Amino acid sequence: MTDTRFARMKDLPSTHWLGAGTPMCAGCGGLQALHQIYDILGNKTVFVNAAGCMTLLSIYPFTPFRGSWLYTAMGSAPAGAQGIRDALDILLEQKHIPPEEDLTTVVLSGDGSAYGMGVSATSGAIDRGLDFLYICYDNEGYGNTGQQFSAGTPHGAKTSTSKGPRGYPGYKKDLFALWAANKPAYVATVIGAEPLDLARKIEKATQLKGPRLIIALSPCPTGWDFDPKESTEIGRLAVKTGVWPLKEYQDGRVSHTKIPKERLPVEDYLKVQGRFAHLFEPVRNEAMLAEIQQRIDDYWADVV
Repeated sequence: MTDTRFARMKDLPSTHWLGAGTPMCAGCGGLQALHQIYDILGNKTVFVNAAGCMTLLSIYPFTPFRGSWLYTAMGSAPAGAQGIRDALDILLEQKHIPPEEDLTTVVLSGDGSAYGMGVSATSGAIDRGLDFLYICYDNEGYGNTGQQFSAGTPHGAKTSTSKGPRGYPGYKKDLFALWAANKPAYVATVIGAEPLDLARKIEKATQLKGPRLIIALSPCPTGWDFDPKESTEIGRLAVKTGVWPLKEYQDGRVSHTKIPKERLPVEDYLKVQGRFAHLFEPVRNEAMLAEIQQRIDDYWADVV
């Protein structure tokens, strides 16, 4: 039996189609960024989707992507992308498909894979010069399985596996620096709340060849504990407070694409998220708040 709901959706632009009818959380910052990215990439794509939140976009036998889609285990999406890209190159070389039928190979992964178990496969793909675009939607935890902490979780945040009075004791890994150290063609940070910056970077990435990697901070209402309608504002605060620097790496150089003129205090960002509520009530944790602020200040002191 044909699902007419999905048949109708195929005729809609991707801004209406992507995520429609799927069990995604309201206010998902990752989906907000993906909407914008997909509008630029278009349907001549093949998405290699590592297990995670965005896997829920697919309802068998349908996916919201008008191009192609492949599901892989969490740590092996870059390896899957390698196989697809190699197959496309062979088909092109042997003239089994014309150039206009080529597809952009895209990895779609959460921070659980990107910051952790998928690092090895990603590094190998960069070393081989794989011509692909890697998109990490970073909601700073294993969002699909209950928001356990990941290597992308910020210091002090409460998660389902770091519930103590001080929250997560570790520090967020610098994935941008880790990827840039491998010298790919391009690395950039983006956020859906800054659509012009995001669009410029995705358009630049489409014009390049080789490994191109995008990290999208993805405010998560369920994991970060805030009202879904505040998702965009929290994204803007991440930039205005300097918590999420918008930057890019190319040809051995890192440049910042948006520098806050007057940074807001970091607590303006923290206090609107339930995962940091323990830093303010019942007693303000002045020491931890000062430490978090100082780390942000130290970062920007080296930039400006």
